[in-house]
Amino acid sequence: MLVHGFPEFWWAWREQIPALAAAGYRVAAVDLRGFGASDKPPSGYDAPTACDDLAAVIRSLGASRAAVVGHGLGAWFTWSMPALRSEVTGAIATFSMPHPLVFQRAAWRHPLQWRANTYIRAMQTPFAPERQLSPRRHAVARRLRDWSGPDRSWITDEVLTRYEQSMQVPFVATAATEYYRWLYRTRVTLPGWRYLASVRAPIEVPTLLVHGADDPAVLPALAAESHGHVRGPVQVVTVPGAGHFVPEEAPAATTELLLGWLSAYHPA
Repeated sequence: MLVHGFPEFWWAWREQIPALAAAGYRVAAVDLRGFGASDKPPSGYDAPTACDDLAAVIRSLGASRAAVVGHGLGAWFTWSMPALRSEVTGAIATFSMPHPLVFQRAAWRHPLQWRANTYIRAMQTPFAPERQLSPRRHAVARRLRDWSGPDRSWITDEVLTRYEQSMQVPFVATAATEYYRWLYRTRVTLPGWRYLASVRAPIEVPTLLVHGADDPAVLPALAAESHGHVRGPVQVVTVPGAGHFVPEEAPAATTELLLGWLSAYHPA
């Protein structure tokens, strides 16, 4: 199960899907609720509901358990799956996102991460984020470039067009910002406290943590801190030269990492 980040949709995994399928795996790359071609209801943009959605997709495809692989925003929910939907989670791999408790702590206490989270704080303002993501402001292109590593050759015209068009679908921008509004407010709401308490449980399933060495959006050092939240087999990998969008900036390295990890813990 491949879960995209922001401002992407399932297409972010286009390089990994055929390689994983060729290795003998059943692969599903989903659009998170509100993104791409998924439904866009007025509510449900929170981590517990996102995990319920992923579990429902896994079971709807006839599987009882799956290895869940997430990037960015999708990795936040991937981290949450062992605690919230353990019955369907066989293993997890996260890209460019530390454990939710590590990120929450750094977001408030680490000066560099606080500065990097300016975009999240801006999303707390009513209506402004949706206007910023409008076509005329080119916010998607700016986000891709600002969060990329030094080599931005992966940001082709096709990449820009696809992600800008997907964000222009009615209600997608609203859904995207609702996720970040919920994540930002977990420390000050009762549902948020309950969620943070639930993810304190040690993760027992095999875990792969991948981070770009030049990620300007999420500090690479936070990946190592996440190690302490995993009791099962864990592997931490830093990809040199990659920024936040590791699966697209380093597609060959990403595919190799996933195939090697899956062959050991989740054979085809």
